[in-house]
Amino acid sequence: MPFEKTTERESNYNNLEKKSVKEIITDINYEDKSVADSVGNSLAEIEKLIIEVYNTLLTGGRLFYIGSGTSGRMGVLDASECPPTFGVNDTVIGLIAGGDKAIRNSQEFAEDSVNQGWLDLMNHNVSKKDIVIGIAASGTTPYVLNALKSCNKNQIRTGSICCNRNSPISLNSNNPVEVIVGPEYITGSSRMKAGTAQKMILNMVSTAVMIKLGKVKGSLMIDMQLSNNKLIERAVNILSNCLNVTKEEAKKLISKYGSVRKIIENHNVRS
Repeated sequence: MPFEKTTERESNYNNLEKKSVKEIITDINYEDKSVADSVGNSLAEIEKLIIEVYNTLLTGGRLFYIGSGTSGRMGVLDASECPPTFGVNDTVIGLIAGGDKAIRNSQEFAEDSVNQGWLDLMNHNVSKKDIVIGIAASGTTPYVLNALKSCNKNQIRTGSICCNRNSPISLNSNNPVEVIVGPEYITGSSRMKAGTAQKMILNMVSTAVMIKLGKVKGSLMIDMQLSNNKLIERAVNILSNCLNVTKEEAKKLISKYGSVRKIIENHNVRS
C-alpha cells in the first residue's frame, strides 16, 4: 500500500469562520470521540510495544521518547510525569527537536535536521540496553526518522507512534504503532486529533509499564514522590484507607519513612 499522509487531507468541514462557537465545539467534540476508537484499533501494536519497553526497563535499560513540535511535547510531558507519579528518575527521558526551549516556543526548522536527533540521544549515552520511541504524526519528520535509523544501525531497540499508514518512521521501527485518526478539523493541524491519540498511547505505555514493574499496588501509586502538599495529602489518604489508621498517624508514618511503599511494607511486617 503506498504511503499517504492522511493527516494532511483536507478537513471534512469548511467555512469554519462562518460557524458559531457552539457549532465549532460540537464539530470538534464529534471528531474527538473518534480518537479513542482509532486507538482501540491499534491495541495489538500498542501491547507489543509496551512489552518491549517493559522488558527493556526490567533489565536496567531506559526509555527515550523523541519527537518534534506537538509530538515532542507529548513525549516530554509523559516523561516528566513519571518521576512524581512512579518514583523513577532518569528512566524515562523525553527529547524534543530544538531542545528544552522548544517546549514553550516553536523552533523553526529544528525538525528538519537529519543529524541532531541522534546527537541528542548520544548526549544521553544511549546504548543497546535502551529503547527509543520516535513520535511523529506525519511519520516523516527527519529529526525523528534519522534518529531511528541510527538506532537501528547501532542495534538499539526502537518503537514509533504515528498517525499515517506505512510511514517511513514505521518502516524504520522494530515496534511501530499506527493510529489512523483521519483529517483534522483544521486541515493539517495535527496538534488536535493526532496529538490527542499520541497522548492516549503514551498514557498507556508509561502506565502499563510502571504497573508491571510493581510501581502500583492495587490501584495506588505507592512509589510517588512526596514532593508537594497535594502528593503528601494523597499519601495520607492512601495510608489511612489502606492501613486503617488516622490521618495524624499516617502523617507520623510519612515523617518516619518518607515513602508510601516503605510504610506499607513495614506495616505488613509488623502485622
